[in-house]
Amino acid sequence: MNEASTARVFAGRGTVIIGPGIVGAGVALSSGEFILWPFIASQVGLIFLWGAVIGSMTQFFLNMEVERYTLATGETAITGFNRIWRHWGLLLAILVYFANLWPGWALSSATLLSYLTGGEPWMIAVAMLIVMGASLTLAPVVYVALERLLLVKMLAVALLAVLAVALAIEPQSWEALPAGLSGIGGFPSQLGFALLFGAMVFAGGGGGQNLCQSNWIRDKGFGMGQYVPRLVSPITGIEEATPSARAAFTFDPTPANIARWNRWWRFANVEQLITFTLVTLVTICLTSMLAHSVLYGQPNLPNNVSFLLIEGQRLSELVGRWFGALFWAIGAFSLFGAAMGIIDYTSRLAADVLRSTYLSGTAVSESRIYFFLVWGLVAIGCSILTIGMTQPLVLLVISASVGGLMMSIYSGLIIVLNRRELPVLVRMRSYRLAIMLWATLLFGLMAALTIWQQLQNLR
Repeated sequence: MNEASTARVFAGRGTVIIGPGIVGAGVALSSGEFILWPFIASQVGLIFLWGAVIGSMTQFFLNMEVERYTLATGETAITGFNRIWRHWGLLLAILVYFANLWPGWALSSATLLSYLTGGEPWMIAVAMLIVMGASLTLAPVVYVALERLLLVKMLAVALLAVLAVALAIEPQSWEALPAGLSGIGGFPSQLGFALLFGAMVFAGGGGGQNLCQSNWIRDKGFGMGQYVPRLVSPITGIEEATPSARAAFTFDPTPANIARWNRWWRFANVEQLITFTLVTLVTICLTSMLAHSVLYGQPNLPNNVSFLLIEGQRLSELVGRWFGALFWAIGAFSLFGAAMGIIDYTSRLAADVLRSTYLSGTAVSESRIYFFLVWGLVAIGCSILTIGMTQPLVLLVISASVGGLMMSIYSGLIIVLNRRELPVLVRMRSYRLAIMLWATLLFGLMAALTIWQQLQNLR
């Protein structure tokens, strides 16, 4: 590729100050931050917060290695995996779909909303899923619509956090925070390994969301992703022609190109560290401290998502009815945004695999495949709720267990892909390689232990 064309590539699309990290954080601020970590804090205090630090920091490096490949090639990581073995992408897409077809996030949002409005949570969740499907498939440019929704969500969560610090979090929770963050080894086994592992997986994105960072990078137009068409609605959007050769996306490792690459790589790291990792960790700490302040030590707390009903009631008593209502409302909106983002990335990954590997010689566009996959997830989620699987915490633990296994698999694949397919000057360095090996072992071991524990429970 000549010098002029690469200069255009590295100009990027649109405003680059807000990037995929804000979408990743917006989706990530969901079950972990509003359910799993506060639930742990309400039951055993803050002694396991160190797990959130390890989970989120490991996912930062995992996200960056996923982004590295797309920044340098314009291809998504899941398409790149098919260069190792043709069907890796399909296998991962199936795992992502299976992990996310359980509508735990939508049901959690509906449950919180029912505390305000009344009604059956599962019926509200069905209506929510239909609204999500329509929103994702009617937006002219899907990424732009999702980015705007999740930015509003982040601002709402920030408002709740500020008010919680000012009005509700007690001094003893601040005093317990340092020990919880640094006390590696404090393991509240009485809660069950599956729940604790799920919290670590969801301390950040978890599951297929980390893998989808490359799809969001592509649609944002970062790096070489500027050459790749974005997902649009096949109804309201204008579809772009898809280039047929990968050579259109690669660049020669000349000094000028490497300098541009280094600028993009630094920017992507800072953007991800601030908008994804820091936001995730701060939110986990604050929501955990809020639950610790108002619930820890209370007798007979429920071991399911209804603890949020009691938390809202206690906040109403301590601060005012308006604050309890605001807590439920922002929690419901946050989980709604997360559920919508999860439907989006699940369908993106599968559409990418099907279009690039199995339907590349056809006239079917990736946007149309995405359309049908979104509505497939909506239909499956509605069916699960209709047959009576209506316990959010159980559905979230199932999703986390499958997601952890998947993360172990693609962490190993990312190592192979980046070291085999990228120019030497843009490959991961030794310390990042060591962290990726750690991610592969961590998520693989924890997934295996969780599955073993669940099998033991069935006996």
